[in-house]
Amino acid sequence: MYMTSALALAARGTSAAPAARHVLKVGDLDAVEITTILDLAGQLKATRTVDQLQFLRGRTLAMLFEKPSLRTRVSFETGMTQLGGHAIMASGSDFMVGKRETPEDAARVLSRYVDAVMVRTHAHEPLERFASASTVPVINGLSALHHPCQALADILTIKEKLGHLAGIKVCYVGDARNNVAASLLDACALMGAQVTFACPPTLRPNLSGKHKRNARAFTSAVRAIADADVVYTDVWVSMGEEALTERRMAELLPYTVDEELMSHAAPHAIFMHCLPAHRGEEVTTGVLEGTQSVVFDQAENRLHVQKALLLYLLTDTTRIALA
Repeated sequence: MYMTSALALAARGTSAAPAARHVLKVGDLDAVEITTILDLAGQLKATRTVDQLQFLRGRTLAMLFEKPSLRTRVSFETGMTQLGGHAIMASGSDFMVGKRETPEDAARVLSRYVDAVMVRTHAHEPLERFASASTVPVINGLSALHHPCQALADILTIKEKLGHLAGIKVCYVGDARNNVAASLLDACALMGAQVTFACPPTLRPNLSGKHKRNARAFTSAVRAIADADVVYTDVWVSMGEEALTERRMAELLPYTVDEELMSHAAPHAIFMHCLPAHRGEEVTTGVLEGTQSVVFDQAENRLHVQKALLLYLLTDTTRIALA
């Protein structure tokens, strides 16, 4: 009798879960879904973790790393632990998308072992192939083109600090073609925020099509940052582009976010950085450690928003009761 009841309970939990969804880019979610995830993240943040242990009990997340990680690994692993689940990690020679075995073969095998997969990788196309063959949710923990988990944490932080997202002006300073900038732009467009980019012409984003109405790029950092509610920057040289270091340093030297540049933003403006930061390059220590900086709240929110994303992909979130 006990075994039957326990199995029935487990079956009900499984049947409530939606069909496998993948989040490889911000655009895989719509505005309503993002709002749901942000609201759930806020509730999780305000709730004792001991009360969350039942939500993913018995579930396993595989974490596959081709690129090194601090925040991504620790936040996902901690998140699964706090939700009562388990996370396992493979990195380096253990997992190389498309090299050690095909993305499709790896996805088919892992789908039979685990409940979800998070991948932090280089090229985006093998990740898409991996997801297309997976029968469990796949989350992009970072690829060359997109960083959706970072963008979700970013807009959660903006909403917390400024109260809303619609109409907010976000200014991104630096290499506007990287994955963080691309995902931040997608998230802002979906949630009604405006984006300006301060960058050299060689590092401008593609603002054609869907982003024409909510984004502009300026060579002048002062023009781009004028009256901004949010000022955001990232390292000047992304992982895998180390050979371009000397060139990028020369191109981006005028785009250091310092106290003088911040003075052109709105008085209430917040400063954001996805970390790790190189003090004295893309941002001064005074700005990073200043009263307008929210970078460590932003980093913390990776944990909360990823927990919410995992719950959204693996459970019926309408049945989750948080005190």
